[in-house]
Amino acid sequence: MTDPQALSPVAIGALAVLVALGVDRLWGEPAARWHPVVWMGRYLGWACERIATKLPTPQADRWRVFAHGALAWLLGAVLVVLAGCALARVIGGVSGWLQVLALGLLLKPLLAWRMLRDEVRAVEAALADSLPAGRERLAWLVSRDVSTLDAAQVRESAIETLAENLNDSVVAPLFWFAVAGLPGAALYRFANTADAMWGYRGERQGRDWTWAGKWAARADDVLSWLPARLTAALLGALGATSTWRHLPSQAGLTPSPNSGWPMAAMALALNVSLAKPGVYTLHPAGRSPQAADTGRALQLAGRVVGALALLAGVVILFAAGRAFA
Repeated sequence: MTDPQALSPVAIGALAVLVALGVDRLWGEPAARWHPVVWMGRYLGWACERIATKLPTPQADRWRVFAHGALAWLLGAVLVVLAGCALARVIGGVSGWLQVLALGLLLKPLLAWRMLRDEVRAVEAALADSLPAGRERLAWLVSRDVSTLDAAQVRESAIETLAENLNDSVVAPLFWFAVAGLPGAALYRFANTADAMWGYRGERQGRDWTWAGKWAARADDVLSWLPARLTAALLGALGATSTWRHLPSQAGLTPSPNSGWPMAAMALALNVSLAKPGVYTLHPAGRSPQAADTGRALQLAGRVVGALALLAGVVILFAAGRAFA
């Protein structure tokens, strides 16, 4: 491993993960003008005006609108994957340690642990100041109406967002990076961003997304299926919960086939009840979350991120052992 050229592709990938997590911890997100997820959002915002109809979508136009949404998604996905492949090819031609640094820096914007952690902390800090301040800060994180939420519901929403986005912003991008390299991580972030912007049933911002966003929602469901369950497993294992048998039934209470898994695992690990009024209640036997539970949730999520870094370290040691064998 002392010779840069001796670094195997597996070791380079694992080291890049450590670089990405390290940069995220130290500096957080890059400026918007350099952020690939911001670029994805701009494309999706441009396309949304061309695929979603003004309310309501006529019956005869539903499949046409669905096809337009699918084609716009596929075009964006192809562009993202091609960009990822091109960048991977370019940095693949440089020396091992320089390749590690470049790959880690390119991977970093596709994951966002520090920003997620800081935003959830900010909700709790604002809630300690006043309920209106807590609601206002939560509105930065969620798309639901927060105006009628009480303090417990604001806290529940923040913890739910932490659990769900631990998958979407950390575990899933790293999972797809491990499976398909930089193009895989980029494709996942595009799919997740498209779902966040298009994956709605009914009206949003004056347009009907029921059919226009259906492809984006289903694509994100497919790509998130395994990572969401992996996130739940990590939360359950590191949270030392003894209620594993309840996890599948609790996860199935949410409309999403995936987001319920990390949220239910978090609820069970903390022994708190997490609910979205009128939609679901996870672990109803749990107590209402208190301020300290937000800190416990952040601690547990941090342990998951640490476990992923440790796993990358184990992969590096394994690759080094094989190189010297």
